[in-house]
Amino acid sequence: MARFTKKKKIAVICAALVLTGGTAFAYWTNSGSGTGTAGTGTNTGVTVNQTSVIAGMYPGQPAQTLSGDFTNTNSGPTYVTEVTATGYTIDATHVTAGCTVAGGHYTLGGTAPVGAEVPAGTNQGAWTGLTITMNNLGTNQDVFKCATLTITYASS
Repeated sequence: MARFTKKKKIAVICAALVLTGGTAFAYWTNSGSGTGTAGTGTNTGVTVNQTSVIAGMYPGQPAQTLSGDFTNTNSGPTYVTEVTATGYTIDATHVTAGCTVAGGHYTLGGTAPVGAEVPAGTNQGAWTGLTITMNNLGTNQDVFKCATLTITYASS
């Protein structure tokens, strides 16, 4: 029978411990704290588009309804409270012929409440309720025949 030396016994015991998973781990617990940041973005205003076609106005005609939608170039929806018509210009050819914004020839009126989120994209949402009228001033308004008005809109 083979005799084990002291060194061989220690080697056999160490090998047995390793093979049987007798390895022990030690650790300490700890706590800590820290900070991080998060930021909000900005948005751009929506573009108000008129989709109604107003043609053939004449003095004294009933008010014509203006309506439209929006172009929202933001990455998400934007809330729109209302649309207002803030003014208009007349094409250069008719201004040269004597048409002026002054004089009360046209009236913009009404309200266009929206009260909704407008999704991102083109031709989104809707508005209606504003009007335009060509007023009958009781004078010759021939200079305004075939004039083209560009209406300015604002949203809030």
